[in-house]
Amino acid sequence: MSLPEARRVALAAQGFGRQRPARDIVKADVVRTVRALGLLQIDSVNALVRSHYLPLFSRLGAYAMPLLDEAAYGGRRRQVFEYWGHEASLLPVECQPLLRWRMQRAKNGDGTWGNVARFGRDRAVFCAEVLAEIRDRGPLGVSEIGTGDRRKGSWWGWSEGKIALEWLFWTGQVTTHSRRRFERVYDLTERVLPQAVVDAPTPVVEDAHRNLLRIASLAMGVATERDLRDYFRLSPADARARVAELVESRDLVPVQVEGWKGTSYLAAGTSVPARIEARALLSPFDSLVWFRDRLQRLFDFHYRIEIYTPAHKRIHGYYVLPFLLHDDLVARVDLKSDREAGKLRVIATHYEPDVDRRAVDAGLRDELDLLARWLGLRAVVRGRARKKS
Repeated sequence: MSLPEARRVALAAQGFGRQRPARDIVKADVVRTVRALGLLQIDSVNALVRSHYLPLFSRLGAYAMPLLDEAAYGGRRRQVFEYWGHEASLLPVECQPLLRWRMQRAKNGDGTWGNVARFGRDRAVFCAEVLAEIRDRGPLGVSEIGTGDRRKGSWWGWSEGKIALEWLFWTGQVTTHSRRRFERVYDLTERVLPQAVVDAPTPVVEDAHRNLLRIASLAMGVATERDLRDYFRLSPADARARVAELVESRDLVPVQVEGWKGTSYLAAGTSVPARIEARALLSPFDSLVWFRDRLQRLFDFHYRIEIYTPAHKRIHGYYVLPFLLHDDLVARVDLKSDREAGKLRVIATHYEPDVDRRAVDAGLRDELDLLARWLGLRAVVRGRARKKS
């Protein structure tokens, strides 16, 4: 498989092989897109918009963000839930049984953050009391833990309550009921998820891993073993044998991709598009770009997020979105929502080498206008432009 073919396969698998709907987007479109991608990564940075809303905009165009909120937090008929997928993620509810092995390992002190694992082990009684508080009082945020009549003591420290909730979340005993100003509100998992999901049998670990790898392969189109396991953050030991089994069952087809080392795998039944007509600004946490090594192999695009880099050391900016035009990444755009002024501020645009800058500008201008309207901003204000050397 040539590199351009691999690139087109990957883009089509990620939902960029077809035009955005010309009609109004409905919740079914949102849920279908989440299912096709497997998950949406959540991030708290709000310089432009919360990251999990952006991949849907990139693929569907302007849609009503409450559609995703309704799918994720709309009572027991919800179709999306929060858990650790790639990182903190929104996933289709039918994936919950496929992740119970991760919840069980967290109970055993494996696969979670060290401080959370230690707390769950050393403060088991405390964690049980937090769980009981939620069971008795209903959905609670961190700041509400210990404020009821049953537990008023100051020993309910916020930091300890937060760690207990993180442990209960990792272990699957509680999940996100809703969010208030982005703060999680927790409730018992069996009171949040649809009953059919709660009652679904727990697959054996190997079956769960195979199914997660199948989802990853369909979402990526073509991928190395490392790419596949990274999608749901499986370990090499968990993934290696399962990939071999998926080859044996013909769910995966081994291929050689031009310029890539070793064997790659094509999702069974995948065809190679003749061309890709796409135009999209991509969140730094979009599933097309989150694994930077794969991004480099596919697009020769070296990309790093610089949110945590001191301002004077940043190369491209604080919140920089790659710009996809047709089948290539052609620019990086540093963006900020100035909500008070009602403006989308384009702080800087960095063009990739050898691109047709006029064509890039035409596509980027249209995409920025659409983004501003989607965010309810009245104008786009362009800053400096730079060509990558």
